[in-house]
Amino acid sequence: MREKTNGNYNGHPSYDAREDYSVENRNRSRKYSGMVGLANFNAIIGIVLFVGFFLNYLMVKFCSQYFVDINPVVLIITYFVVCIAGMIISRKSDNPWISFFGYLLVVVPVGVVLSICLQGQSSVSIQNAVLVTAGVTAIMVIASQIKPDIFLRLGRALFIALFAVIIIELLLMLFGVARPTFWDYLVALIFCGYIGYDWAEAQKGPHTADAAVDACVGLYLDIINLFLRILSISSRRDD
Repeated sequence: MREKTNGNYNGHPSYDAREDYSVENRNRSRKYSGMVGLANFNAIIGIVLFVGFFLNYLMVKFCSQYFVDINPVVLIITYFVVCIAGMIISRKSDNPWISFFGYLLVVVPVGVVLSICLQGQSSVSIQNAVLVTAGVTAIMVIASQIKPDIFLRLGRALFIALFAVIIIELLLMLFGVARPTFWDYLVALIFCGYIGYDWAEAQKGPHTADAAVDACVGLYLDIINLFLRILSISSRRDD
């Protein structure tokens, strides 16, 4: 008969201890399953972002007329419901393909809104805004890669600033007040900071395919919002 001492049987780990150890190992392996190298991790981010932007391009080019006729109330409600559902699915899932589906649920309604917002904009203005957005995004990613700590410390300040922007813009819309000239520059600056912040957050986490897809949701929204603000600035100059 084996004698139990301090959770052990004759010096061997107890069954409870073994079970705890097994559970811990399973949780750890689940968290870090599908690890990829840093280069592959960043390549996945680039590919997934490209897919989203290319899908938006196709929607704007071929489907704009269908989206203009959508009831504005239905459009707004559907936009928020689908986008929020996509973000939740992407964040909660550990499967990169399910997370990618959630990412697409964000991309498609944003594409609908883009198709409507770009109506009446000249192709030259759109192209210039795309080029400027691409250049600024590249600069922020490089800066975040070199000095990630600076951007990570900005997380709370960026959140407060963006929350304040949303409240102020809602109030301006409610009372029919035009946005001041500097406003688009300020919001564009906030999203520049968010691009650097979200990139730094992605780089410090586990480098898995699922984490790469998850990071794309935030980066995609940052870049799209930056593009719209740059386009708005360009339109005001033209006017």
